[in-house]
Amino acid sequence: MFGDLDVLKMATMKLLSFVACVWVFSAGHELFSSMDQAMQLVEEKRNLLEHFNSYINAEEENLQRLRRGLEILRQLPYFKDPENTTTDPVAAYKLMRQLRILWLTIITTTENNPYDDFQELLFSDVLKIPSEEDLESAALALIKLQETYKLYPVNLTKETPLTENEAYYLGLKATVEDKFQHAFHWFLYTLKMFNETKSFNSIRTFTKERLLEHLGSSAYHFGSLPVAIYFYQQLLKLDPTNEDVKSTLKLCRNLRLYRTSNPDIFTLNKESTNSYEALCRGKVKPRTSRRQSTLSCRYSTGGGNPRLILAPLKEEIEWDEPRIIRYHDIISDKEIEILKNISRPLLRRSMVGSGSGKVSNVRLSQSVFLEEDDMVYRVNQRIADATGLSMETAELLHVQNYGIGGRYETHYDAGDNQNERIATFLIYMSDVEIGGATVFPKVGVALQPKKGSAVFWYNLHKNGDLDLRTAHAGCPVLV
Repeated sequence: MFGDLDVLKMATMKLLSFVACVWVFSAGHELFSSMDQAMQLVEEKRNLLEHFNSYINAEEENLQRLRRGLEILRQLPYFKDPENTTTDPVAAYKLMRQLRILWLTIITTTENNPYDDFQELLFSDVLKIPSEEDLESAALALIKLQETYKLYPVNLTKETPLTENEAYYLGLKATVEDKFQHAFHWFLYTLKMFNETKSFNSIRTFTKERLLEHLGSSAYHFGSLPVAIYFYQQLLKLDPTNEDVKSTLKLCRNLRLYRTSNPDIFTLNKESTNSYEALCRGKVKPRTSRRQSTLSCRYSTGGGNPRLILAPLKEEIEWDEPRIIRYHDIISDKEIEILKNISRPLLRRSMVGSGSGKVSNVRLSQSVFLEEDDMVYRVNQRIADATGLSMETAELLHVQNYGIGGRYETHYDAGDNQNERIATFLIYMSDVEIGGATVFPKVGVALQPKKGSAVFWYNLHKNGDLDLRTAHAGCPVLV
C-alpha cells in the first residue's frame, strides 16, 4: 500500500530461507536414548538463537515499515469543520471513504508480519527441541548412572557443574521414582549452591522453604529420622506458624522413639545387590581374573579360509565356558565411519522382544537394521569368515547407539522359540572411557569395549537348548 510491503516480504523470506537451511534430523524425539542425536543439540541451540535473531530483525524492519505507513496516513487531509461535514453530503462521503480506506490499510499492513511464520517454525518438526519426556528420561538416566556406579552429585558434575534449577529438577525426578537417598543428595547439592549464590533469587524455580521441605521429606522416607528432624526444624525457623511442619516434626520425633536404627542417608552403599552392577563397576572376582589370564591368543585363518591366509584374524579367548572369543581389528575406522553415516538418519528407539517388539527402559538406545549394500556385504562376509557360519539366515546387520546412561539390562539373545539366534557377533564401533562394558553376570565376566574389535559367542548348546550362562547385559555408558 505504501511501497514498503516488499521490505516485510524480504524480511520474512530471510527468516524462512534460514529455516530451510536447517538439517532436518528425522528420527523423532527421544533424544535422550541416543548420544549421536544428543550431539546434534549443540548445533540446534545455535540454530534456535539464529532463528530468534532473524525473527527480531524481521520484527524491527516490520515496525519501521509500519511507522512509515503511519506517517503517510497522518498526511491525509482532516476535516476542520465537523458540522460542515455532516451537512455537506460530498464531504460526508469523502470522510467515510477515507475512514474505510484507512481501516483497510491498517488491516493490510498489520496482518503481514513475521510473527505467525516464527510461531509456525517454533512448533514445526524443523527444530529438534527436546520434549518434556526427553528431559525426564535424561534425568532418570543420570540417576540410573548414580545407582550403578555409586556416584554422588559432586562426582557426576565434576566436569559439567549444574545450576540450582537443574540440580533441583533431578531431585524431584528421583523423588517420583522413590530414589529418596539420591533425591536427598541432589537437594543437598542444591542447598549448598542456594546458600552460596544469593544473586540468583529472581530466577529460581523454587524457594528455600520448598527445598528444606524436600530435604526433610526425602530423609523421612529413607528412614533417616534425625536428619529429617533437623531439616524440618530449619524449615520451622523460617516459618514458625506452619502447623503442617509442626505436625510432621512431632510425628518424626515420636517415630524416632520406637526406631532401633536410622540408616545413614549421607553415605552411599558401595556394595552391589547384584553381580550385574558389580561387573559394570569393574568388580571382577580374583579367581575369574586368574582364570582369564591363562587363556590364549592366536592368529586364525578360520580353518584355512582362503580369504584369511594372507590376513589372519587376531583371535583372543575371553572366556572358555561358555566360549567367548574376541577378534581384534575386525573392522577399520573408515568402515566404522561409513556405517555410522549410513545409520545416523535411520536411528529409532530400540525395541525389546521378538516379532512386534516394544519400547522398554530395559533397553536405552537407538538402533537400525541395515539393508545389505556393498559396505554391509563386506562386514557380513567378514563375520562369516571369522565364525565359519553361513549368513544366509542371519538377521540384518544391526547398528546401535547408546544414549544418556545408555544400557541394555540382562537378557538372552535367544529365547524358547525355534530358529532362535544360534550365536551373537558384537562389533564395538567406539571406545568408551567409563562404562559400557558387556557383562555376563552368571559367569562373572566383563568385556570392555574396544573400537574395531568384536566378541563372539554361541547362545545355544549343541543340542539346540538355550545356554543359560550366556545371559548378558550392556552396562550404562558413563563417559
